[in-house]
Amino acid sequence: VQLQAFGGGLVQAGGSLTLSCEASGRTFSNYAMGWFRQAPGKEREFVASISWSGGSTYYAGSVKGRFTISRDNAKNMVYLQMNSLKPEETAVYYCAAKLVPHSGYNYTPFRGADFGSWGQGTQVTVSS
Repeated sequence: VQLQAFGGGLVQAGGSLTLSCEASGRTFSNYAMGWFRQAPGKEREFVASISWSGGSTYYAGSVKGRFTISRDNAKNMVYLQMNSLKPEETAVYYCAAKLVPHSGYNYTPFRGADFGSWGQGTQVTVSS
């Protein structure tokens, strides 16, 4: 599956931004989806994931309650709504996909190594 992330930009601390990721090339509902981010000089870190059905989500502790991941299987899209952004969350944000069996209805992967497809990333800059 090919992934194209977009929606990044410059936002003030405390502001909101919604990232989008469009998938193509494969049946989108065969994939659990995730968002990761990588700040300059830091390792890539998990942000959020969502099961193929959309029925289950999982968040990193640092974003829980502020970020919301969602998906629209009819549109082949996954979203990350980010509220109350902090300057330290400035990073390139990546969407990723993991092929999963439909028996894994609520499976929400979170390890980067579990995801087989990655988008090109979109820059989010949070100014103080």
